[in-house]
Amino acid sequence: MNIAGASRPKASSLGGVEEGVLQMSGWLIVGLSAAALNPVPAAAPQLAQADVTTPTYTAPPADPWYGYKLRLAALARLQGVREPTIRANVYALNRNDRVIELERTEPVARTSSGVVGALAPYLRSHVTASLIRRGRDNYADHYGALRSIEARYGVDPAILMAIWGLETSYGTVTGSTDLLGALASLGYYGRRRAMFENEFVAALKLMDQGVPRSWLKGSWAGATGYPQFMPSVALRLRADGDGDGYADIWANEIDGLASIAAYLRDAGWKPNVAWAIPVRTPPNLNRAAIVSRTTAPRCPQVYRRHSRWLTMREWRALGVAPVGRSLPEAEMATLIEPDGPDATAYLATTNYRAILDYNCSNFYAISVGVLADAVARR
Repeated sequence: MNIAGASRPKASSLGGVEEGVLQMSGWLIVGLSAAALNPVPAAAPQLAQADVTTPTYTAPPADPWYGYKLRLAALARLQGVREPTIRANVYALNRNDRVIELERTEPVARTSSGVVGALAPYLRSHVTASLIRRGRDNYADHYGALRSIEARYGVDPAILMAIWGLETSYGTVTGSTDLLGALASLGYYGRRRAMFENEFVAALKLMDQGVPRSWLKGSWAGATGYPQFMPSVALRLRADGDGDGYADIWANEIDGLASIAAYLRDAGWKPNVAWAIPVRTPPNLNRAAIVSRTTAPRCPQVYRRHSRWLTMREWRALGVAPVGRSLPEAEMATLIEPDGPDATAYLATTNYRAILDYNCSNFYAISVGVLADAVARR
């Protein structure tokens, strides 16, 4: 699932907080006094009456992990997290070295002018007969609720089912990693510190809203619940799908599906438009003439594989022909050739871009669409 960040409020906006700079265990804390950072200390023991010597004090060795937890506590206070939530959940956190290792070794996306992998093997391993069968069963079981969600959000129910299936195998694999420990550890490691610190504070805010700590489990990178939302997304977009007054994306399947719909609508989903259609390209297609000249601000290596946008009418004029269903003549679409020329090709709509917002991978977005079409028997 995809993730976003937020800027931190200025320390000067907090009433009664002493301005200054505190250096603790290697972590620079700006704008807070030591009293604002530390938990309430235990009362100092009284010296015996006979003890007339000055007691000596040896500072404990520097503990960078504890110092970092003080930083997280300070950030949480700056963003309005309740003090009891901070005290109960921050200071005793253990560092999760496993997630740090996974973050350290995770491949970083690299731009390439060549073809990345091959689509057919990817689809075979991700859009399986089991996922299709179980998707159809779940679609039938939740048909009434799915239609209500479609009426509310305008999102194709089969797309919701496909994302649910690919993200969590229809709720059977949602992750068991403690989110607070994972997010704190990933922030401590530092490769994407600002992002993970924002997600850590968002998780605490979910707890302030009444979400139990025991629910906040998920992937090693912080995605949680049926939709595999990052905490900041859960704060913003989790939705009540069954009308019981509470948006529970951890145990309520209908709320999870409604939350996916809320996300896609927020990402620009257009009702009653296909995600994409498969097409045949003519041998003489001038690809140089349809190259996109824009650079996407987010995951540009993914969007670089898309052509410029043309209407369906203009694609027909270039000899690009639908295989099966088509798009309205005025609908805008971009050409995607995942395996290069003379192979599988799609004309993708703005709804394809909404799926990319969920997970910025062309193969993922195509898998969602292909699985959705199979579930809906299109």
